[in-house]
Amino acid sequence: MALAEEALRKQLGKYKFRDLTIEELKNVNKTYPNFTFSMNTYSNSYNIPIRLWILDSHPFAPPICFLKPTANMGISVGKHVDAHGRIYLPYLQNWSHPKSTVIGLIKEMIAKFEEELPLYSLSSSDAARQSELLSYIAKITEGETGMKSKSKIGRDKNQGCFNKITVVGAGDLGIACVLAIAAKGAADKVVLLDLSEGAAKGGTMDLEIFTLPNVEISKDFSASADSKVVVLTVNSLGNAQTYLDVVQSNVDLFRGVIPAISHYSQNTVLLVASHPVEVMTYVSWKLSAFPKSRVIGVGANLDTERFQFILTNLLKEEVLAKDAWIIGEQGEDKVPSWTSGNSVANQTEAMAACNSRDKVANRAMEVLKGKGQRSWSVGLSVADLTDSILKDKRKVHSVSTLAKGCCNINSEVFLSLPCILGTSGVIEMVKLEEDPLVREKLQSSAGSIHDLQQQLKL
Repeated sequence: MALAEEALRKQLGKYKFRDLTIEELKNVNKTYPNFTFSMNTYSNSYNIPIRLWILDSHPFAPPICFLKPTANMGISVGKHVDAHGRIYLPYLQNWSHPKSTVIGLIKEMIAKFEEELPLYSLSSSDAARQSELLSYIAKITEGETGMKSKSKIGRDKNQGCFNKITVVGAGDLGIACVLAIAAKGAADKVVLLDLSEGAAKGGTMDLEIFTLPNVEISKDFSASADSKVVVLTVNSLGNAQTYLDVVQSNVDLFRGVIPAISHYSQNTVLLVASHPVEVMTYVSWKLSAFPKSRVIGVGANLDTERFQFILTNLLKEEVLAKDAWIIGEQGEDKVPSWTSGNSVANQTEAMAACNSRDKVANRAMEVLKGKGQRSWSVGLSVADLTDSILKDKRKVHSVSTLAKGCCNINSEVFLSLPCILGTSGVIEMVKLEEDPLVREKLQSSAGSIHDLQQQLKL
Protein backbone atom coordinates (compact mmCIF):
# COMPACT_ATOMS: atom_id res chain seq x y z
CA MET A 1 0.00 0.00 0.00
CA ALA A 2 3.00 2.26 0.66
CA LEU A 3 4.09 2.07 -2.98
CA ALA A 4 0.54 2.56 -4.19
CA GLU A 5 0.12 5.51 -1.84
CA GLU A 6 3.36 7.08 -3.08
CA ALA A 7 2.24 6.66 -6.69
CA LEU A 8 -1.12 8.18 -5.80
CA ARG A 9 0.57 11.10 -4.10
CA LYS A 10 2.53 11.85 -7.28
CA GLN A 11 -0.58 11.53 -9.43
CA LEU A 12 -2.47 13.96 -7.20
CA GLY A 13 0.41 16.43 -7.19
CA LYS A 14 -1.67 19.37 -8.48
CA TYR A 15 -4.61 18.81 -6.16
CA LYS A 16 -5.20 21.70 -3.75
CA PHE A 17 -6.02 19.34 -0.86
CA ARG A 18 -3.94 16.33 -1.86
CA ASP A 19 -3.41 14.85 1.61
CA LEU A 20 -7.11 15.01 2.53
CA THR A 21 -7.99 13.39 -0.79
CA ILE A 22 -5.48 10.57 -0.22
CA GLU A 23 -6.84 9.89 3.28
CA GLU A 24 -10.37 9.70 1.84
CA LEU A 25 -9.28 7.26 -0.88
CA LYS A 26 -7.38 5.10 1.65
CA ASN A 27 -10.59 4.75 3.65
CA VAL A 28 -12.44 3.77 0.49
CA ASN A 29 -9.76 1.12 -0.23
CA LYS A 30 -10.07 -0.33 3.30
CA THR A 31 -13.83 -0.64 3.03
CA TYR A 32 -13.88 -1.80 -0.59
CA PRO A 33 -10.55 -3.60 -1.31
CA ASN A 34 -11.57 -4.38 -4.90
CA PHE A 35 -12.08 -0.71 -5.69
CA THR A 36 -9.34 0.43 -8.14
CA PHE A 37 -8.09 3.93 -8.88
CA SER A 38 -6.75 5.49 -12.07
CA MET A 39 -5.95 9.04 -13.22
CA ASN A 40 -7.45 10.75 -16.24
CA THR A 41 -8.52 14.21 -17.41
CA TYR A 42 -12.22 14.97 -17.11
CA SER A 43 -13.73 17.11 -19.85
CA ASN A 44 -17.19 17.43 -21.24
CA SER A 45 -18.50 19.26 -24.26
CA TYR A 46 -22.10 19.96 -25.18
CA ASN A 47 -23.80 20.85 -28.39
CA ILE A 48 -26.41 23.40 -27.38
CA PRO A 49 -28.72 24.28 -30.27
CA ILE A 50 -29.57 28.00 -30.43
CA ARG A 51 -31.27 30.34 -32.87
CA LEU A 52 -30.25 33.98 -33.29
CA TRP A 53 -32.60 36.47 -34.92
CA ILE A 54 -30.71 39.39 -36.48
CA LEU A 55 -33.06 42.41 -36.54
CA ASP A 56 -33.29 44.94 -39.34
CA SER A 57 -31.75 47.50 -36.96
CA HIS A 58 -28.58 45.39 -36.53
CA PRO A 59 -25.79 46.07 -35.54
CA PHE A 60 -27.25 48.78 -33.30
CA ALA A 61 -29.88 46.47 -31.77
CA PRO A 62 -28.92 43.11 -30.23
CA PRO A 63 -30.07 39.81 -31.74
CA ILE A 64 -33.05 38.01 -30.23
CA CYS A 65 -31.79 34.66 -28.95
CA PHE A 66 -33.60 31.38 -28.30
CA LEU A 67 -32.61 27.86 -27.37
CA LYS A 68 -33.73 25.34 -29.99
CA PRO A 69 -33.92 22.06 -28.01
CA THR A 70 -34.53 18.73 -29.68
CA ALA A 71 -37.44 16.48 -28.65
CA ASN A 72 -35.35 14.73 -25.99
CA MET A 73 -34.05 17.94 -24.37
CA GLY A 74 -35.66 19.92 -21.54
CA ILE A 75 -35.07 23.59 -20.75
CA SER A 76 -33.42 24.40 -17.42
CA VAL A 77 -35.01 27.69 -16.43
CA GLY A 78 -32.44 29.97 -14.78
CA LYS A 79 -31.11 33.50 -14.66
CA HIS A 80 -30.13 33.36 -18.35
CA VAL A 81 -33.02 31.35 -19.85
CA ASP A 82 -36.80 31.55 -19.39
CA ALA A 83 -39.36 28.74 -19.70
CA HIS A 84 -39.85 29.42 -23.40
CA GLY A 85 -36.14 29.18 -24.19
CA ARG A 86 -35.55 32.95 -24.56
CA ILE A 87 -31.93 33.76 -23.72
CA TYR A 88 -31.03 36.74 -21.51
CA LEU A 89 -27.38 37.69 -21.03
CA PRO A 90 -25.54 40.78 -19.75
CA TYR A 91 -23.93 41.01 -23.20
CA LEU A 92 -27.37 41.45 -24.77
CA GLN A 93 -28.54 43.96 -22.16
CA ASN A 94 -25.38 46.07 -22.63
CA TRP A 95 -25.22 45.71 -26.41
CA SER A 96 -23.42 48.67 -27.96
CA HIS A 97 -22.12 48.88 -31.54
CA PRO A 98 -19.26 48.60 -32.51
CA LYS A 99 -18.02 47.11 -29.23
CA SER A 100 -20.65 44.34 -29.27
CA THR A 101 -20.51 41.64 -31.95
CA VAL A 102 -22.21 38.32 -32.66
CA ILE A 103 -18.88 36.55 -32.08
CA GLY A 104 -18.60 38.19 -28.66
CA LEU A 105 -22.19 37.17 -27.91
CA ILE A 106 -21.48 33.54 -28.78
CA LYS A 107 -18.36 33.55 -26.60
CA GLU A 108 -20.40 34.82 -23.64
CA MET A 109 -23.06 32.16 -24.27
CA ILE A 110 -20.36 29.48 -24.17
CA ALA A 111 -18.95 30.86 -20.91
CA LYS A 112 -22.34 31.28 -19.19
CA PHE A 113 -23.73 27.94 -20.37
CA GLU A 114 -20.59 26.16 -19.13
CA GLU A 115 -21.39 27.54 -15.67
CA GLU A 116 -25.07 26.66 -15.86
CA LEU A 117 -26.29 24.23 -18.50
CA PRO A 118 -29.52 25.49 -20.10
CA LEU A 119 -30.68 22.04 -21.26
CA TYR A 120 -30.98 18.53 -19.84
CA SER A 121 -31.88 15.11 -21.19
CA LEU A 122 -35.51 14.06 -20.92
CA SER A 123 -36.81 10.63 -20.08
CA SER A 124 -38.93 9.00 -22.77
CA SER A 125 -42.10 9.74 -20.79
CA ASP A 126 -41.29 13.47 -20.73
CA ALA A 127 -40.35 13.66 -24.40
CA ALA A 128 -43.96 13.70 -25.55
CA ARG A 129 -44.79 16.69 -23.37
CA GLN A 130 -41.66 18.42 -24.61
CA SER A 131 -42.92 18.28 -28.20
CA GLU A 132 -45.74 20.66 -27.26
CA LEU A 133 -43.27 23.18 -25.91
CA LEU A 134 -41.08 22.82 -28.99
CA SER A 135 -44.07 23.55 -31.17
CA TYR A 136 -44.78 26.68 -29.13
CA ILE A 137 -41.15 27.84 -29.38
CA ALA A 138 -41.16 27.22 -33.11
CA LYS A 139 -44.22 29.39 -33.48
CA ILE A 140 -42.61 32.18 -31.44
CA THR A 141 -39.38 32.14 -33.42
CA GLU A 142 -41.08 31.75 -36.79
CA GLY A 143 -43.63 34.44 -35.97
CA GLU A 144 -46.64 32.45 -37.18
CA THR A 145 -48.43 32.14 -33.95
CA GLY A 146 -51.08 32.67 -31.47
CA MET A 147 -48.49 34.98 -29.97
CA LYS A 148 -48.22 37.01 -33.14
CA SER A 149 -51.98 37.25 -33.27
CA LYS A 150 -52.05 38.46 -29.69
CA SER A 151 -49.38 41.00 -30.56
CA LYS A 152 -51.47 42.22 -33.46
CA ILE A 153 -54.52 42.47 -31.23
CA GLY A 154 -52.38 44.39 -28.76
CA ARG A 155 -51.22 46.78 -31.49
CA ASP A 156 -54.77 47.32 -32.68
CA LYS A 157 -55.76 48.08 -29.12
CA ASN A 158 -52.83 50.43 -28.72
CA GLN A 159 -53.75 52.26 -31.90
CA GLY A 160 -57.16 52.81 -30.39
CA CYS A 161 -57.30 53.97 -26.79
CA PHE A 162 -54.56 52.00 -25.01
CA ASN A 163 -51.95 54.45 -23.70
CA LYS A 164 -48.64 52.80 -22.88
CA ILE A 165 -45.50 54.60 -21.75
CA THR A 166 -42.03 53.08 -21.44
CA VAL A 167 -39.38 54.66 -19.20
CA VAL A 168 -35.85 53.57 -20.14
CA GLY A 169 -33.44 53.54 -17.21
CA ALA A 170 -34.05 52.42 -13.63
CA GLY A 171 -31.99 55.03 -11.82
CA ASP A 172 -33.44 57.66 -9.51
CA LEU A 173 -34.74 59.73 -12.42
CA GLY A 174 -36.33 56.74 -14.17
CA ILE A 175 -38.12 55.62 -11.01
CA ALA A 176 -39.23 59.21 -10.29
CA CYS A 177 -40.72 59.39 -13.79
CA VAL A 178 -42.57 56.10 -13.31
CA LEU A 179 -44.05 57.23 -9.99
CA ALA A 180 -45.07 60.64 -11.34
CA ILE A 181 -46.62 59.20 -14.51
CA ALA A 182 -48.49 56.58 -12.51
CA ALA A 183 -49.78 59.25 -10.12
CA LYS A 184 -50.89 61.41 -13.05
CA GLY A 185 -53.04 58.54 -14.31
CA ALA A 186 -52.71 59.37 -18.00
CA ALA A 187 -51.23 56.00 -19.01
CA ASP A 188 -53.00 52.63 -19.04
CA LYS A 189 -49.63 50.93 -18.59
CA VAL A 190 -46.14 52.06 -17.59
CA VAL A 191 -43.11 49.87 -18.37
CA LEU A 192 -39.82 50.50 -16.56
CA LEU A 193 -37.02 49.14 -18.73
CA ASP A 194 -34.10 48.31 -16.43
CA LEU A 195 -30.88 48.07 -18.44
CA SER A 196 -28.61 47.53 -15.44
CA GLU A 197 -26.74 44.25 -15.12
CA GLY A 198 -27.57 41.76 -12.40
CA ALA A 199 -30.48 41.38 -10.02
CA ALA A 200 -32.90 44.17 -9.16
CA LYS A 201 -31.50 46.59 -6.61
CA GLY A 202 -32.60 49.72 -4.81
CA GLY A 203 -35.74 51.36 -6.11
CA THR A 204 -36.37 48.71 -8.75
CA MET A 205 -36.52 46.05 -6.06
CA ASP A 206 -38.84 48.26 -4.02
CA LEU A 207 -41.16 48.65 -7.00
CA GLU A 208 -41.28 44.86 -7.29
CA ILE A 209 -42.02 44.50 -3.58
CA PHE A 210 -44.61 47.28 -3.34
CA THR A 211 -46.32 46.66 -6.64
CA LEU A 212 -48.15 49.50 -8.37
CA PRO A 213 -51.14 48.89 -10.62
CA ASN A 214 -50.34 48.97 -14.34
CA VAL A 215 -46.56 49.20 -13.75
CA GLU A 216 -44.29 46.52 -15.22
CA ILE A 217 -40.53 46.12 -14.74
CA SER A 218 -38.56 44.41 -17.49
CA LYS A 219 -35.05 43.97 -18.84
CA ASP A 220 -36.30 43.05 -22.31
CA PHE A 221 -36.66 45.70 -25.04
CA SER A 222 -39.66 43.83 -26.43
CA ALA A 223 -41.64 44.86 -23.31
CA SER A 224 -41.63 48.40 -24.71
CA ALA A 225 -43.50 47.35 -27.88
CA ASP A 226 -46.19 49.75 -29.12
CA SER A 227 -45.52 52.49 -26.58
CA LYS A 228 -47.14 55.83 -27.31
CA VAL A 229 -44.30 57.64 -25.52
CA VAL A 230 -40.81 56.40 -24.61
CA VAL A 231 -39.01 58.42 -21.92
CA LEU A 232 -35.22 58.14 -21.99
CA THR A 233 -33.58 58.72 -18.60
CA VAL A 234 -30.57 56.43 -18.90
CA ASN A 235 -27.06 57.86 -18.47
CA SER A 236 -23.72 56.10 -18.74
CA LEU A 237 -21.83 55.61 -15.49
CA GLY A 238 -18.43 55.03 -17.06
CA ASN A 239 -15.01 56.28 -15.92
CA ALA A 240 -14.77 59.09 -18.47
CA GLN A 241 -12.23 61.82 -17.68
CA THR A 242 -13.37 64.77 -19.82
CA TYR A 243 -16.78 66.25 -20.55
CA LEU A 244 -16.48 65.09 -24.16
CA ASP A 245 -15.74 61.55 -22.92
CA VAL A 246 -18.81 61.65 -20.68
CA VAL A 247 -21.05 62.72 -23.56
CA GLN A 248 -19.48 60.19 -25.92
CA SER A 249 -20.09 57.47 -23.33
CA ASN A 250 -23.77 58.42 -23.33
CA VAL A 251 -23.83 58.40 -27.12
CA ASP A 252 -22.34 54.89 -27.14
CA LEU A 253 -25.06 53.79 -24.71
CA PHE A 254 -27.79 55.32 -26.90
CA ARG A 255 -26.44 53.52 -29.97
CA GLY A 256 -27.55 50.28 -28.36
CA VAL A 257 -30.85 51.64 -27.01
CA ILE A 258 -32.48 53.86 -29.62
CA PRO A 259 -32.52 51.41 -32.57
CA ALA A 260 -34.07 48.69 -30.38
CA ILE A 261 -36.70 51.09 -28.97
CA SER A 262 -37.61 52.44 -32.41
CA HIS A 263 -37.82 48.87 -33.76
CA TYR A 264 -40.48 47.89 -31.21
CA SER A 265 -42.36 51.23 -31.18
CA GLN A 266 -42.12 52.68 -34.66
CA ASN A 267 -44.79 55.35 -34.10
CA THR A 268 -43.75 56.46 -30.63
CA VAL A 269 -42.77 59.92 -29.41
CA LEU A 270 -39.27 59.91 -27.93
CA LEU A 271 -39.00 62.14 -24.85
CA VAL A 272 -35.37 62.58 -23.82
CA ALA A 273 -34.40 63.41 -20.23
CA SER A 274 -30.80 62.13 -20.36
CA HIS A 275 -27.91 64.60 -20.10
CA PRO A 276 -26.95 66.78 -21.83
CA VAL A 277 -30.54 66.91 -23.01
CA GLU A 278 -29.98 69.02 -26.14
CA VAL A 279 -27.22 66.76 -27.45
CA MET A 280 -28.91 63.49 -26.49
CA THR A 281 -32.15 64.61 -28.17
CA TYR A 282 -30.15 65.26 -31.35
CA VAL A 283 -28.50 61.83 -31.01
CA SER A 284 -31.91 60.16 -30.52
CA TRP A 285 -33.26 61.92 -33.61
CA LYS A 286 -30.32 60.78 -35.75
CA LEU A 287 -30.28 57.17 -34.49
CA SER A 288 -34.05 56.68 -34.70
CA ALA A 289 -34.53 58.37 -38.09
CA PHE A 290 -37.90 59.58 -36.72
CA PRO A 291 -39.47 62.83 -37.93
CA LYS A 292 -38.21 65.82 -35.92
CA SER A 293 -41.71 66.31 -34.49
CA ARG A 294 -41.55 62.95 -32.67
CA VAL A 295 -38.19 63.48 -30.94
CA ILE A 296 -38.22 66.05 -28.15
CA GLY A 297 -36.25 66.77 -25.00
CA VAL A 298 -37.61 67.77 -21.61
CA GLY A 299 -35.68 70.98 -22.12
CA ALA A 300 -36.79 73.99 -20.09
CA ASN A 301 -40.32 72.78 -19.31
CA LEU A 302 -39.59 72.56 -15.57
CA ASP A 303 -37.85 75.96 -15.50
CA THR A 304 -40.69 77.56 -17.48
CA GLU A 305 -43.36 76.21 -15.14
CA ARG A 306 -41.38 77.49 -12.16
CA PHE A 307 -40.78 80.86 -13.85
CA GLN A 308 -44.49 81.33 -14.54
CA PHE A 309 -45.34 80.25 -10.98
CA ILE A 310 -42.89 82.77 -9.49
CA LEU A 311 -44.28 85.58 -11.65
CA THR A 312 -47.89 84.74 -10.79
CA ASN A 313 -47.72 83.78 -7.13
CA LEU A 314 -44.64 85.53 -5.71
CA LEU A 315 -44.39 88.68 -7.82
CA LYS A 316 -48.12 88.97 -8.57
CA GLU A 317 -47.54 89.49 -12.31
CA GLU A 318 -50.18 87.12 -13.65
CA VAL A 319 -50.60 88.97 -16.95
CA LEU A 320 -46.88 88.74 -17.72
CA ALA A 321 -46.70 85.08 -16.68
CA LYS A 322 -49.05 83.97 -19.45
CA ASP A 323 -46.53 84.97 -22.12
CA ALA A 324 -43.32 84.13 -20.20
CA TRP A 325 -41.00 81.30 -21.24
CA ILE A 326 -37.54 79.97 -20.44
CA ILE A 327 -35.83 78.96 -23.67
CA GLY A 328 -32.42 77.94 -25.04
CA GLU A 329 -30.33 75.27 -23.34
CA GLN A 330 -30.52 73.84 -19.85
CA GLY A 331 -28.24 75.32 -17.24
CA GLU A 332 -26.74 78.77 -16.87
CA ASP A 333 -27.29 79.74 -20.51
CA LYS A 334 -31.09 79.57 -20.37
CA VAL A 335 -32.84 82.83 -21.16
CA PRO A 336 -36.32 84.30 -20.47
CA SER A 337 -38.42 85.24 -23.47
CA TRP A 338 -41.97 86.24 -24.40
CA THR A 339 -44.45 85.05 -26.97
CA SER A 340 -46.20 88.40 -27.46
CA GLY A 341 -45.45 92.06 -26.84
CA ASN A 342 -47.48 94.61 -24.97
CA SER A 343 -49.80 96.62 -27.21
CA VAL A 344 -49.01 100.24 -26.37
CA ALA A 345 -49.76 103.54 -28.01
CA ASN A 346 -46.23 104.80 -28.74
CA GLN A 347 -42.56 103.87 -28.70
CA THR A 348 -41.86 105.63 -25.40
CA GLU A 349 -44.54 103.64 -23.61
CA ALA A 350 -43.34 100.46 -25.28
CA MET A 351 -39.79 101.01 -24.03
CA ALA A 352 -41.02 101.78 -20.49
CA ALA A 353 -43.19 98.64 -20.47
CA CYS A 354 -40.27 96.57 -21.76
CA ASN A 355 -37.91 97.91 -19.07
CA SER A 356 -40.48 97.23 -16.36
CA ARG A 357 -40.99 93.69 -17.66
CA ASP A 358 -37.25 93.03 -17.76
CA LYS A 359 -36.88 94.12 -14.12
CA VAL A 360 -39.63 91.72 -13.06
CA ALA A 361 -38.10 88.94 -15.17
CA ASN A 362 -34.68 89.49 -13.56
CA ARG A 363 -36.21 89.21 -10.09
CA ALA A 364 -37.96 86.00 -11.11
CA MET A 365 -34.73 84.59 -12.58
CA GLU A 366 -32.89 85.27 -9.30
CA VAL A 367 -35.51 83.23 -7.44
CA LEU A 368 -35.31 80.51 -10.12
CA LYS A 369 -31.52 80.16 -9.71
CA GLY A 370 -32.03 78.72 -6.24
CA LYS A 371 -34.10 75.82 -7.57
CA GLY A 372 -32.22 72.63 -8.39
CA GLN A 373 -33.07 69.90 -10.90
CA ARG A 374 -33.95 67.10 -8.50
CA SER A 375 -35.05 63.71 -9.84
CA TRP A 376 -38.57 63.99 -8.47
CA SER A 377 -38.95 67.51 -9.89
CA VAL A 378 -37.89 66.38 -13.35
CA GLY A 379 -40.16 63.34 -12.95
CA LEU A 380 -43.15 65.62 -12.35
CA SER A 381 -42.20 67.66 -15.42
CA VAL A 382 -41.95 64.49 -17.52
CA ALA A 383 -45.39 63.38 -16.30
CA ASP A 384 -46.76 66.78 -17.31
CA LEU A 385 -45.33 66.43 -20.83
CA THR A 386 -46.54 62.85 -21.32
CA ASP A 387 -50.00 63.89 -20.13
CA SER A 388 -50.16 66.61 -22.79
CA ILE A 389 -49.00 64.17 -25.48
CA LEU A 390 -51.24 61.22 -24.59
CA LYS A 391 -54.35 63.37 -24.09
CA ASP A 392 -53.62 65.49 -27.17
CA LYS A 393 -54.07 68.62 -25.07
CA ARG A 394 -52.45 70.99 -27.60
CA LYS A 395 -50.81 72.71 -24.64
CA VAL A 396 -47.71 74.89 -25.08
CA HIS A 397 -44.50 73.64 -23.41
CA SER A 398 -40.89 74.79 -23.65
CA VAL A 399 -39.22 71.62 -24.93
CA SER A 400 -36.04 70.77 -26.82
CA THR A 401 -36.90 70.75 -30.51
CA LEU A 402 -34.96 71.12 -33.74
CA ALA A 403 -34.09 74.83 -33.81
CA LYS A 404 -32.71 75.02 -37.35
CA GLY A 405 -34.37 77.97 -39.12
CA CYS A 406 -35.25 79.76 -35.87
CA CYS A 407 -33.39 82.97 -35.01
CA ASN A 408 -31.12 82.52 -38.06
CA ILE A 409 -29.76 79.21 -36.70
CA ASN A 410 -28.46 77.15 -39.63
CA SER A 411 -27.14 74.05 -37.83
CA GLU A 412 -29.01 70.92 -36.73
CA VAL A 413 -29.23 71.56 -33.00
CA PHE A 414 -32.01 71.12 -30.46
CA LEU A 415 -32.94 74.01 -28.16
CA SER A 416 -35.86 74.64 -25.84
CA LEU A 417 -38.58 76.64 -27.58
CA PRO A 418 -42.30 76.98 -26.87
CA CYS A 419 -44.14 74.25 -28.81
CA ILE A 420 -47.70 72.97 -28.98
CA LEU A 421 -47.71 69.27 -28.06
CA GLY A 422 -50.16 66.54 -29.11
CA THR A 423 -50.24 62.81 -29.79
CA SER A 424 -47.77 63.19 -32.67
CA GLY A 425 -45.29 65.21 -30.61
CA VAL A 426 -44.59 68.79 -31.69
CA ILE A 427 -47.54 70.12 -33.66
CA GLU A 428 -46.35 73.69 -34.04
CA MET A 429 -43.64 76.01 -32.74
CA VAL A 430 -45.01 79.16 -31.14
CA LYS A 431 -43.60 82.44 -32.49
CA LEU A 432 -41.45 84.39 -30.05
CA GLU A 433 -41.27 88.13 -29.67
CA GLU A 434 -38.37 89.66 -31.60
CA ASP A 435 -35.48 90.40 -29.26
CA PRO A 436 -31.89 90.88 -30.52
CA LEU A 437 -30.38 89.84 -27.15
CA VAL A 438 -32.40 86.63 -27.02
CA ARG A 439 -31.49 85.84 -30.63
CA GLU A 440 -27.80 86.39 -29.87
CA LYS A 441 -27.92 84.06 -26.85
CA LEU A 442 -29.72 81.33 -28.80
CA GLN A 443 -27.19 81.57 -31.64
CA SER A 444 -24.34 81.34 -29.14
CA SER A 445 -25.86 78.24 -27.53
CA ALA A 446 -26.48 76.69 -30.94
CA GLY A 447 -22.85 77.28 -31.91
CA SER A 448 -21.38 75.65 -28.80
CA ILE A 449 -23.77 72.67 -29.01
CA HIS A 450 -23.00 72.19 -32.70
CA ASP A 451 -19.24 72.27 -32.02
CA LEU A 452 -19.67 69.55 -29.38
CA GLN A 453 -21.83 67.41 -31.70
CA GLN A 454 -19.17 67.61 -34.42
CA GLN A 455 -16.67 65.93 -32.07
CA LEU A 456 -18.95 62.99 -31.27
CA LYS A 457 -18.80 59.62 -33.00
CA LEU A 458 -22.30 58.57 -34.01
